[in-house]
Amino acid sequence: MPVYSAIQLRSLTKNIFVAESATEENAETVANHLVRANLAGHDSHGILRIPGYASSIENGELDPRATGTLEIDDHAVGVFNGNRGFGQVIATNAMRIAIDKARHYGVSAIGVYKCGHIGRMADYCMMAMQQDMIGITTANMHPIMSAFGGAERVFNASPIGAAVPTSRERPFVLDISMGMSVEGKIFLKKARGEKLSQGEIVDKDGKPSIEPDDYLSGGSIQPFGGSLGYKSYGLAFLIDILSGALGGSGCASSADRLEGNGVFMIAIDICKFTALERFKKTIDEVIRKVKQGKKAVGFNEILIPGEPEFLEEEKRLTSGIFIEDSTIGQISEIASRLHVEMPEPFISAPKPR
Repeated sequence: MPVYSAIQLRSLTKNIFVAESATEENAETVANHLVRANLAGHDSHGILRIPGYASSIENGELDPRATGTLEIDDHAVGVFNGNRGFGQVIATNAMRIAIDKARHYGVSAIGVYKCGHIGRMADYCMMAMQQDMIGITTANMHPIMSAFGGAERVFNASPIGAAVPTSRERPFVLDISMGMSVEGKIFLKKARGEKLSQGEIVDKDGKPSIEPDDYLSGGSIQPFGGSLGYKSYGLAFLIDILSGALGGSGCASSADRLEGNGVFMIAIDICKFTALERFKKTIDEVIRKVKQGKKAVGFNEILIPGEPEFLEEEKRLTSGIFIEDSTIGQISEIASRLHVEMPEPFISAPKPR
C-alpha cells in the first residue's frame, strides 16, 4: 500500500490546484490544511477531498481565486462573504479578522457564508490559540444526520472546535461533531472496502446498517449517544442555528439554504479577562490533574482533547502517510489530465487497522 511524506503530498496538492487556476497562496493554504488533517490521523478531511474540490472548480461551484469579503463590519461583529472560495482560505481569512477584532474588543464573532468545505475546525481555533486567545469554530452544510428518533436527513453533523493555550502542557484542542460518524469517514471506509460500526447510520427506511452504500443511497448518520442521543441532537440544532441562520447561510435543511459551509467563529482575548500567565498556569494544573488521575479499568493513559492528533502527527511525520489505492487512483487521473507529476511513494506498508 502506498505511503507518502507530508512534503510530497503538500507539493502534489498545491500543484493540482494551481493547475486548476487557484492562486499560489490559495493553493498552498488548501494543501497545508488537507495534509495537516492527514498528519493528525483525520484522513477523511485530507487529500481524499482533492477530487471533490477539483470537480467543484470545474463545474463552477467553487472559485479557486476567491479570498472573501467582509460585508458587515460592526465593532466586534462581522459577516464574511466567502464568494464561493476554498473553505480553508475563507475560514483562515475570517479567523484573522476575528483575532484582530478580539484584540480591540476582547471578544469577537464572525459569521461566514458562501464558503467551501473548511475541513477540521481545530485548525482555525489554533490560529487564535497561537495568539494567546481562545478560539471557537462551528460549521454546518447540507443535511446528512437525522434528529434523535428520526430517520431523515435534517442536520449536518454539526462540528465544533475549540482551542485553549497553555504554558508547559500540550494545549487543549477540541474538534468533535454531533454525529456517530461524519460523511468524510463514510467515504473513507467505502474507499478502503470497510464496514461501518453498528449505530453509525440508518438506511433510507430507518433501519440500522453497517454498509457505506446504504448511507450514500439515502440513509442518514445518527446523533451520538444511543439512548441519550437527544443531548448531541440538541447541540447539533444549536450549532446549525449559529453556523447557518445567524450568518445568513441558512440551516442545513432550509429550503433557501446557500451552497457551501456556514461558519461561526469566536475569538476571546484572555488578557482582557484575566492575567494571561495565571490563566495558562491554571489550565496546566487541570491538565496535569486529569492526566495523573487514577485510571479506570482497561485504560493505561488519560489523554486530553487534541493529544491523540498531536501524537499521530509526530508519528506520521516520520513514518509517512498511508493513502488508499482508490484515492491515489482518482488523484492520479486528475494529475495526469492537468499535467501534474505524481510523486513516487517512499515506502510500501501494510494497510492500517
